[in-house]
Amino acid sequence: MHVTTSVRVRYAETDQMSIVYYANYFVWFEIGRVELLRSLGLTYNEMETEHRCILPVVEANCRYRAPARYDDEILIETSPVLLRQHVIKFAYRVLRKESNGAEPTLLAEGETAHVVCDENLNKREIPERYAKALRSMM
Repeated sequence: MHVTTSVRVRYAETDQMSIVYYANYFVWFEIGRVELLRSLGLTYNEMETEHRCILPVVEANCRYRAPARYDDEILIETSPVLLRQHVIKFAYRVLRKESNGAEPTLLAEGETAHVVCDENLNKREIPERYAKALRSMM
């Protein structure tokens, strides 16, 4: 199961050729993670302030399949794919929504891995409320 988030490519995200600069895909991955949690009734802010828990990225990868361009409407599909005591991994697919009604075009696929930590970067368990919600999507 995944959550889909729609974003329109802004001019500032592109290079001189109107093609999205590669690092912006990682920004979109973050948008996808935040919206996935929000869809579960959870927030990063609550995790950080109430549970004293952060999720630093320890690994990130992206395979680019086709370019995104200025003003494209893109779809970010995000799903949790691994949940362990101290580690969470998310998978992403970035697609272009085609204006002619055709199937969306796959632009990129990627993953991020996160270690669950306290504010001092000591490993800790993910709060049970978050673990339960993420497990329900796997």
